[in-house]
Amino acid sequence: MNQNKQFLPQVSVIVPIYNGEEDLPDLISCIKNQTYPKDKVEYLLVNNNSQDTTSKILNQATLEAQKIGINLQELNENNIQSSYAARNQGIRQAKGEILAFTDADCRPLNNWLEELVKPFVDEKIGIVVGEIDALPGNSFLEKYAERNSVLSQKFLLEHPFLPYGQTANLAIRSTIFKNIGLFRPYLTTGGDADICWRIQQQTDYKLTFTPNGIIRHRHRSNFKELKSQWQRYGRSNLYLHELYGVDLMRDFTTKEAIYRCARWLLKEIPRDSIKILQGKAIPLDLIKMPIDLFNFHARSQGQKTAKLSEKAKEIDWL
Repeated sequence: MNQNKQFLPQVSVIVPIYNGEEDLPDLISCIKNQTYPKDKVEYLLVNNNSQDTTSKILNQATLEAQKIGINLQELNENNIQSSYAARNQGIRQAKGEILAFTDADCRPLNNWLEELVKPFVDEKIGIVVGEIDALPGNSFLEKYAERNSVLSQKFLLEHPFLPYGQTANLAIRSTIFKNIGLFRPYLTTGGDADICWRIQQQTDYKLTFTPNGIIRHRHRSNFKELKSQWQRYGRSNLYLHELYGVDLMRDFTTKEAIYRCARWLLKEIPRDSIKILQGKAIPLDLIKMPIDLFNFHARSQGQKTAKLSEKAKEIDWL
């Protein structure tokens, strides 16, 4: 008999939401299509001071979910404008043995929760990281991100300090929060690494990766959004440097930019052009380097301008 099929713990899915009117209909549709038993899961959607029609959508969704036996609840976090504070509100209200996290702009596959929970059959596992794939996009930036698996959790599992997973697709045993505390509510980025690292440093629980627990995420479609994304990554690294002493990322320099542009023009474009003719590459590969360089510059800017406040170091407790 397959042991995993008998392992069906109570699960709480926690989703922080800020101005989610465009994303919520698709997310709620994904929730309704989950294969995990309806009586074993609650979906806690935490409205974090949204100024659009989020609350109206959640009210209607709650009523519709009840009619088909799905436990979907709207919670509110009105005191602190932060996705981590919103997640903490969900943790406080959660009844599940396993807490699963995702975001409003994510699209879980139908078997996401079922696959994400399976590894917890091993009592030594405290954190499960699922995979993040790309939603199909139309812009060349979205296609670049998809081709290069920009959001794949595999890269985070190779972090030189300790592995971690993004809260877009992460599950944690609920009892752990009683011992190590909740998310840092005033932290604006990097909280996913922080919670995973605190668990690994302060408990004996292990982290594992499940490639079949998949959510799909929309990539950035323009340079303004892309710049903001990579600046946030830079700020996150500075915060984690302050909290844990992890190495800072190297600075963007004009000298390196000139060198990489020259290498791109003289070596990479001729090489990739031949590969395209051979059917081993696509035209999009020709512009990978300048996009990479744009991201590198934005990340460097974010790291240089970031400052971790004393308040952001605070940890919430149950």
